[in-house]
Amino acid sequence: MTSKKPSVVVTRKLPDIIETRMMELFDAHLNLNDEPMPPSALVEAVQQADVLVPTVTDRIDGALLKAAGDRLRLIASFGTGVDHIDFAAAKERGIMVTNTPDVLTEDTADMTMALILAVPRRLSEGERLVRSGEWSGWSPTGMLGHRIWGKRLGIIGMGRIGTAVARRARGFGLSIHYHNRRRVPEEQEESLEATYWQSLDQMIAHMDIISVNCPHTPATYHLLNKRRIDLMKPHAYVVNTSRGEVIDENALVRALHEGRISGAGLDVFEQEPAINPKLLQLENVVLLPHMGSATIEGRVDMGEKVIINIRTFVDGHTPPDRVIDSMF
Repeated sequence: MTSKKPSVVVTRKLPDIIETRMMELFDAHLNLNDEPMPPSALVEAVQQADVLVPTVTDRIDGALLKAAGDRLRLIASFGTGVDHIDFAAAKERGIMVTNTPDVLTEDTADMTMALILAVPRRLSEGERLVRSGEWSGWSPTGMLGHRIWGKRLGIIGMGRIGTAVARRARGFGLSIHYHNRRRVPEEQEESLEATYWQSLDQMIAHMDIISVNCPHTPATYHLLNKRRIDLMKPHAYVVNTSRGEVIDENALVRALHEGRISGAGLDVFEQEPAINPKLLQLENVVLLPHMGSATIEGRVDMGEKVIINIRTFVDGHTPPDRVIDSMF
């Protein structure tokens, strides 16, 4: 990098306080109308930028990076997930990738817990009934759901978010179980009173609620596939605040429609923003618009991490949130 301000292209509108700071520090090019950049605009962006600041909705693939100019040296992604970036292509061209980990853990865990409560207790169905004007008053058999106290929660992915979900779930009387690539330290298991299952299949077959909290990688694509969904108990529920691609959505729809599982809470979708129309027709599903991390505090914290990563890189040092091979 030269001593002049680096050219930083931001693909979506960020919180005002973050954009103001970027304008002060960098030669920042902002997206003030907050509409996703079309492919042609992204090509122009990577050709003129020293630093690109994309979000999870931008597809930063090999073809786009091939079209990039020699100036592009850093992709400072605004978000934790990096599955929208062709990391191998970036590495081949000498482009560093950073993300914004840790700041969204509690927000996403809050939303996961909200869905764990909402689906068995039929909160969305009850809210729709009230708004329809058809509610005739309290009834001993009206809007019956299931209590979660004493039920088994199976967490797929006991990373930062999975652990935060487990802490919350214990307070609601849930029995904590988990499957992870590696078993967590014994003291962590003891503090959460968590049971480790080496076999994902066996865990799924014994749980009342499944929470998906693992990242989307080639290894986790359709991790919850038809075969595994068929292992779930008929009264079980599944909640996903991770990535839509982790669940075979068509298989999930069929299981819900046929009553082979009881319900689902989804904040992410396989083809988002497009939603499977069959999901929209189901009453036993809570659908949210990818808002698990949507807090003002979280978005500002993400922006501050992006700025720190850029400034550190421009100063000739390794950014604190550099993405490394082992994440893929």
